[in-house]
Amino acid sequence: MRILHTSDWHLGRQFHGLSLDDDHEHILVQILAMIDDARPDVVIIAGDIFDRANPPQSAITRLSQFLTTVRAASDAAIVMIAGNHDSAAQIGAMGVLADGGDAIVRGPLDEDERPLVIPDDHGPVAISALPFAFEYAARLCFEDDAIACPADVIRAQLASARKHVAEGMRWIVVAHAFVDGAATSESERPLTRMVGGIETVSAGAFEGAHYVALGHLHRPQPVGQHYIRYSGAPLAFGFDEEGQQKSVSLIDLAADGTATVTEVALKPLRQVRTIRGKLLELLAAGEVSNDIVRVVLTDDTPQIDPMKSVPRQHQWHRFEVVI
Repeated sequence: MRILHTSDWHLGRQFHGLSLDDDHEHILVQILAMIDDARPDVVIIAGDIFDRANPPQSAITRLSQFLTTVRAASDAAIVMIAGNHDSAAQIGAMGVLADGGDAIVRGPLDEDERPLVIPDDHGPVAISALPFAFEYAARLCFEDDAIACPADVIRAQLASARKHVAEGMRWIVVAHAFVDGAATSESERPLTRMVGGIETVSAGAFEGAHYVALGHLHRPQPVGQHYIRYSGAPLAFGFDEEGQQKSVSLIDLAADGTATVTEVALKPLRQVRTIRGKLLELLAAGEVSNDIVRVVLTDDTPQIDPMKSVPRQHQWHRFEVVI
């Protein structure tokens, strides 16, 4: 079985006030091309599809068009969960766009975590889709007042999901979580609203799964085991992600459950980068760029409103000045 794993699109997000609509469109076209080329059996979107619970109409339209295109152009099953930036109700309602084929779209929690079961040449594969939820919602859903942190939420979801996975069946878990040992980025929002709350979950919580498709962290990376993986965000959302190769994860699941992971690189419409130097020297260099640029000025004396000195052809109006 072949799986395409992506997450953390953050549709509707801006970068320091700059719209990323064109950048998102550029990336989603590439992901659709990957689906057409790689012919995955399953397409997973592991949360934070939108940047906020009330996204702009352009973001909703972009997701709708993507799902409609996948459904029309391929036989891939669609698996999608809500992340901590999403409205659970909205993601759940958008599941209708995945109708017409195998799909599991999970917004709100469900006390009975039944998987989507898809057969391949080697037998059935169970896919458990575990949406993000805050602790109070999980306490109500699972009727468990002991749930006090994001790790407790995940453990409750996994306990419910395991009941429906037959012994010996290959098992894929889709979750939106912060796993111990993973590298973070500046652009990620905490998963808990409790000051001092325990945000992370141990990789050991996913014992028994053959592949864990994670969302939440923006850097593509395995954590704990090679089969527990963040696909990462498809775009850079902060200057600390400068030079980071964004990608989609392509997974081939063997008959014995062994997962082979390939990172398929994405090419951004614009690079996120930093230039350094004295203001007049940078202007004299005459660089013209449409990239998202942070300018670090090294002048000996402070520059007053350096933006006024930048000709429009430099397009440095899309930048942050660090003095």
